[in-house]
Amino acid sequence: MKKLLLLCLILILIPSCESDADDNAPIQTNVTLNFGHTWDDIPVTNADFNTIKFTNDNGDELSIERLRYLISKVTFTTSNNEVLNIPGYQLVDVTNNENLTFTTATRIPNGTYKNVAFTFGFNNEDNYTPNGYADLNSANFFVPAMLGGGYHYMQFDGKFINSSSIEQGFNYHAIRAVDNPGDSPTFPKDTFFEVNLGTVSISNNSIINVEMNIAEWFKTPNRWDLNELNQMLMPNSAAQIKMFENGQNVFSLKSVE
Repeated sequence: MKKLLLLCLILILIPSCESDADDNAPIQTNVTLNFGHTWDDIPVTNADFNTIKFTNDNGDELSIERLRYLISKVTFTTSNNEVLNIPGYQLVDVTNNENLTFTTATRIPNGTYKNVAFTFGFNNEDNYTPNGYADLNSANFFVPAMLGGGYHYMQFDGKFINSSSIEQGFNYHAIRAVDNPGDSPTFPKDTFFEVNLGTVSISNNSIINVEMNIAEWFKTPNRWDLNELNQMLMPNSAAQIKMFENGQNVFSLKSVE
């Protein structure tokens, strides 16, 4: 009889312990990064495209006709310096108003993180062809093999009023900086970069609003003169390095919802 009572007591306690463990488990949630765009403090959407309505820091009047860029390697860093790596990437397509949000495929614990970050473009390990990524291939986002292969980090196209007062096209395309185009290209500097958004508090289904200030691509530390640098920038490693330097100031954390 005593053995039967002891067995019943054990069976009662086991579910209770499991319930306590579940109660103490941290709540986990998906998090969404929402990408918005401005020209300095003026909001920009694709409704503003194809019209000469912006002026860069050099005084060049310009339009935007296409803007799309790649983000990858989203990470959340805890107060204990544990880094939570989120798989996946996103081709943010402002032109077609598509993929402006990236929702984590992995649920993460609620709480305050000392840093949230993502990579602009692909790092060298992920930036590969010829098979690569089917969606990026079909979007014609790849880089020719003679320039090192892999993928663009950004395609930013438009028109500007040149020094002869004539409308002229520009192609501000960011890729991995490359020298010696051809069969044996070399790479003088990595030009992908990590964007650090700083401290973020996460709760159920939080939305992190990230802002790209498009004007900064032409501003700091390199004041961009479209009359000098407008096309054929992909094989120009010096131009790619300037883009990399200006890109450090482009993204910022706007808010968390």
